[in-house]
Amino acid sequence: MLYLTMVLAFIASIALTPIVKRIAFRVGAVDRPNYRKVHARIMPRLGGLAIFASFLIAYFILKPQDPISNAIEASFIPIETAIIIGAFLIIITGVLDDMYEISAKAKLIGQLVAAGIVVVGGGLEISFINLPFGGVLDFGYLSIPLTILWIVGITNAINLIDGLDGLAAGVSTVALLTLAAMAFIMGDVYVMSMAALLAASTSGFLVYNFHPAKIFMGDTGALFLGFMISVLALMGFKNVTVVALIIPIIMLGVPISDTFFAIVRRVREKKSISEADKSHLHHCLLNIGFSHSQTVLIIYGIAALFGLAALLFSQATLWGGILLISVMLVAIELFVEVVGLAGKNYRPLLNLVRLKGKEQD
Repeated sequence: MLYLTMVLAFIASIALTPIVKRIAFRVGAVDRPNYRKVHARIMPRLGGLAIFASFLIAYFILKPQDPISNAIEASFIPIETAIIIGAFLIIITGVLDDMYEISAKAKLIGQLVAAGIVVVGGGLEISFINLPFGGVLDFGYLSIPLTILWIVGITNAINLIDGLDGLAAGVSTVALLTLAAMAFIMGDVYVMSMAALLAASTSGFLVYNFHPAKIFMGDTGALFLGFMISVLALMGFKNVTVVALIIPIIMLGVPISDTFFAIVRRVREKKSISEADKSHLHHCLLNIGFSHSQTVLIIYGIAALFGLAALLFSQATLWGGILLISVMLVAIELFVEVVGLAGKNYRPLLNLVRLKGKEQD
């Protein structure tokens, strides 16, 4: 049944996207070129509506249910209901932004309310974690705000990478397929089904969104995908261990690292953290000389490597996991310095390697 509903979600997304495109032009939900944008002509937004609608069609046919939702004592409503309500609020927030470009504060309020419904209403929170060498780290009163921070943070991280045709949609699809695979391994049918349906809907939208794009997903799509991925990742790894919390961080390595180094870059350059720039990962690769399509495919490949690393980490021993994380951190740092993601003059590791090379000479 899951495979059939995935096919249905894919076909529905392909069928609905042209309709949404016409609606976007009619209501004025368009993206106009400026100095920060890569595209050179007016493009329709709201593409996320097609993803959301096709997902909902498949969702209500399959009706996946979380088997432990009724066992969450702190919940006021079933977690699956809370997720759908939260998703509707995120979609409303995204549509308003795509149509009227609402303020960052208004968008944040919408995200906080949606996250609050899932965390407080649905009872989805990480209250403590078991440490690898013994002991427990209890978050206490911080558990709810920390869980909300995770959801809002990942929601915005996906939005930040939505800068090239097909980029956010493709990276999200890779993350969702990774999440579905890991949920399958863990026997979590609900998370596997939800992630698979979302991946199918997003793949259908990619038919129109890959370069040269005919429509953008807009904040409607980027916020929705970020919200769903953040929530499903929490649900998929709720066995409260450090390892379980690290897995979704690895899986979402592209948006998280791009956001992290954007903050580092702006702090180093003494700019506001919220100030937009043209130094994100896709900008850096374009500046090196890669074409639009090549840049997107390279980032797809990086996302797939992060997904593979997450799968390996989930099956690794403690020391194997530590080794994998160490190698990843060094590789990420080298890549960041080579492409200039943290700033053109930020090259501590490369400078150290050159210094050691000169000493040996």
